Amino acid sequence: MAFLSRKEGDVPRRSLWQRIKDVALTDVAVIARGGVDKGSLEQVEEILLQSDFGVPVTLRLVDEISRQAQRGQVRTSDEFKTALSTGIENALRAGNADPALRGAESKPLVMLIVGVNGAGKTTFIGKISSALRAQGKTVLVGAADTFRAGAIDQLRVWADRTGADFVGGPERSDPASVAYNAVEAGITRGVDVVIVDTAGRLHTSDSLMDELRKVNRVIAKRLPGAPHETLLVLDGTIGQNAVSQAKTFAASVPLTGLVITKLDGTARGGVVVAVHEAIDVPVKFVGVGEKASDLVAFDAARFSREVVGD
Repeated sequence: MAFLSRKEGDVPRRSLWQRIKDVALTDVAVIARGGVDKGSLEQVEEILLQSDFGVPVTLRLVDEISRQAQRGQVRTSDEFKTALSTGIENALRAGNADPALRGAESKPLVMLIVGVNGAGKTTFIGKISSALRAQGKTVLVGAADTFRAGAIDQLRVWADRTGADFVGGPERSDPASVAYNAVEAGITRGVDVVIVDTAGRLHTSDSLMDELRKVNRVIAKRLPGAPHETLLVLDGTIGQNAVSQAKTFAASVPLTGLVITKLDGTARGGVVVAVHEAIDVPVKFVGVGEKASDLVAFDAARFSREVVGD
């Protein structure tokens, strides 16, 4: 399954590489004679910014390609493409970049899922629950989003569909209490993984972020070392707004991984690199559709090739 998918009927987008060739590399002979000229690199820089790589990553990628061109390592269109793809992969592998889920010393592994409204948290929980169940693991889902109308029922449906246990509470009840009860039930029942949903919240709301910190503290109080994974779900279509969201959540709770949803084309694929760069947290999953099977474990090499494209 591809990281960057396109729904049937969508207008095909030009890949990142196609746009670079059209604008910056119209004359391959120029590259062969003397590498990549300054004007071409400035145009590449503009395209990368438009693709949401962000300023720090863009400048580093362009500088590295420029250095390779000066050393005679980038003299053809194919070499340029390889240099760009490798640079993106290296950026995704820099720093804290291990995409594997963390383990727990004893059952259960507790996952806390956070993010703003509309990012796709509930759908991700259904997908990860389905994937874990397919691996033979027992799963319990805790519905600590007690504010959004229908959120508890929606999560209950996903739990039933995937064969997971479910713990909820009355609408408008204390989210931290529900999270505590979910972990308690997970311990008592001996399940492998507890997944705790949280209310979608505006990252600019201090009171809501305080509530998230409370949920985190209560889980840790019941089970020291938990949550073992705190995954931030981000909408891949919102561009640089995803970076500001990520910074605010990272300042509020210790994040262990990123889940990027709605990557339905290459136009904004750079935001994955930009967010990782901004908060030094690994990308662990990419969501590419609505079905339970439309969840892809992240691989930097494969992703970088798909972002660049043909």
